[in-house]
Amino acid sequence: MPETASEAGTLFRDETVRRILGKYRLLWALGHALSLMGWDLETYMPRAGVKDRSTAAEELEGLSHRLLLDPELDKLLREAEEKLDSLNVYERGVVRVLRRAVRIAKAVPEELARREARVTSEATQVWKEAKKKADFKMFKPYLEEIVEIQRRKAELLGYEDHPYDALLDLYEEGLRVRHLDPLFNELVPATRRILDRVLTGGFYPSRHPLEDQGYDVERARAMLRRLLDDLGWPWDRGRLDESAHPFTIDMGIDDVRITVRYEGRDIKRAVYSLVHEYGHALYQLQIDRRLAYTPIGTGVSMGVHESQSRFWENVVGRGPWFMGLLSKRLAEHLGLRLEPLELYRYVNTVRPDLIRVDADEVTYNLHIYLRYILEKKLIEGSVMVDELPQAWDDMMEDLLGVRPRSPSEGVLQDIHWSHGSFGYFPTYTLGNVIAAMIWRRLWSGSPELLTGLDLAGLRAWLGERIHRWGATFPPLELVERSLGGKPSAAALVEYLEWKFLRLPGELEEYLPRG
Repeated sequence: MPETASEAGTLFRDETVRRILGKYRLLWALGHALSLMGWDLETYMPRAGVKDRSTAAEELEGLSHRLLLDPELDKLLREAEEKLDSLNVYERGVVRVLRRAVRIAKAVPEELARREARVTSEATQVWKEAKKKADFKMFKPYLEEIVEIQRRKAELLGYEDHPYDALLDLYEEGLRVRHLDPLFNELVPATRRILDRVLTGGFYPSRHPLEDQGYDVERARAMLRRLLDDLGWPWDRGRLDESAHPFTIDMGIDDVRITVRYEGRDIKRAVYSLVHEYGHALYQLQIDRRLAYTPIGTGVSMGVHESQSRFWENVVGRGPWFMGLLSKRLAEHLGLRLEPLELYRYVNTVRPDLIRVDADEVTYNLHIYLRYILEKKLIEGSVMVDELPQAWDDMMEDLLGVRPRSPSEGVLQDIHWSHGSFGYFPTYTLGNVIAAMIWRRLWSGSPELLTGLDLAGLRAWLGERIHRWGATFPPLELVERSLGGKPSAAALVEYLEWKFLRLPGELEEYLPRG
C-alpha cells in the first residue's frame, strides 16, 4: 500500500485541514467497517445473523454520529472556513464535505440515526422474503416505520419548498424538486413520443428468442469474469460476487466489490448488470490516490455515480462497437454464435415492461418517474403506505400500459426502500442525463474512443475529467467543469433520438465486420 499520508501531504498543506483529516481518519475507519458489514449482509451472512448485524450497525452508526458532533471538529471546521479563500480546491472540498456531514448529523439526532440503522438492517431481510413470497403485508409495517423516519428526517434537516428536497439533497448535493419537475416534464412526453416511434418502426424488436433461452450458470460465471478482464478489472483491488439485487460497494480506493445475479435465462441480464456495476466501481478505482482516507476520496454524488454506470452499460456496452467483443465471449463460453447485427438487436430490445432493472434505455426513465412521484407523495403524506401497491399498479399502467401481476413485479421489486433510500431513485435519471452529456462530448470530440472500442482510452478520458477529482467539487460544478454545461433533459432526448431513431440507418458503419 502506498504511503498515503505523505502523498496526501502534497495536496493538503494547510495545518488546520491536516488536523481535520487526522480527526476524520476514525470516521473513515468506521465507514470502512460499515461498508464491509453491508456487503456481507447482502452476500454471505447467515440469515439468522441479522439481529446481531443490526445491533452492530446501530452501535457503529451511533459512534459515527457522535464523532461528527465532536466540538473540536466543529471548531477546526470554523477555523478553516475563516480562511477558505487561502485554501486550495482539495482543502476546500474537505471543508465543504465535512461541514455538510456535520450539519446533517446535528439535524438528525443519534437516537433517530440508530433507529434507522436497526430498522433498515431488519427490513432488508424481511424485504427479501416478502419479495420471494409476493407478500406486501410482510414488509408493510417496516416500510411504514421507514417512511415515518424519513418524514421526520426531512423536517429536522429543513427545506425551503418541499420536504422531499431534504432527502434528495442527501444523495445529490443541491438537487431539489424545482430542478426535477421541469426535467421530468420535458423528458416524460419526449420519451413516450420516442417510444411510440420505436414500437412502430420495426427495427428494435420488442422481444427476442434469446430472452427465453436458458444458460449454464457456471459457464456464465466464467464468461463474466472474462468480460471483467476485457474491461481491465484489477482483481487485486476488487471482487465479483452474487446477491439478490446487484450492487457496488467500496471500502476504499483499493477495495471495491460488485455483485450480479444469475437467473439461468436471458444472458443479457447478467451481462449488463455486470457492465453497469463495473461503471460504478471504475469511478472509485480511478479516484486520485492522494485523496484516500479523506472525505473527498469517494464519488461526489449518486447522480454522477449513476452516470458512470449507465454510460458503460448503455453507451458502451449496448453500442454497436461492443458487439464484436460480446459475440466472441458468448461463443467461447456459452456456445452462442450470433452475427453482430442480431446480437445488437437482442441486447437492445425495446418494450414497456414491469421491472426497472431490466428496462431498456427508452422506457427506463418512466420507471424512475413513477418512483419519484410516489416518493414525493409518501413524504408529503398524500399517499399512505397501505395505498402504495394500488397507486404503483395504476401509475405503471398509465405510464407504460402494463400492470403488475403481483407485488414482486410491482411495489416490492426494488431493495432501496428497505435501506431507507428515499430521494435516491431520481439520481438514476440524473445519471442518464449526465451519461448522455458524456456521449455528446465524446461524439463531438473523440468519437474514435467509442467507434474503435478503445476501452483503455475511455477509462483514461473519464478518469481525467471526472473520476480523479472524487468529491473535490460539488456535483453540479464537476459536471460543468468536465462536460461544459448543466444537466438538462435535452441531452438525453438528443441521445435517445440519435440511437433509436437515426442509428438504425447507419449501423453498418459501426458494427464489426467478419
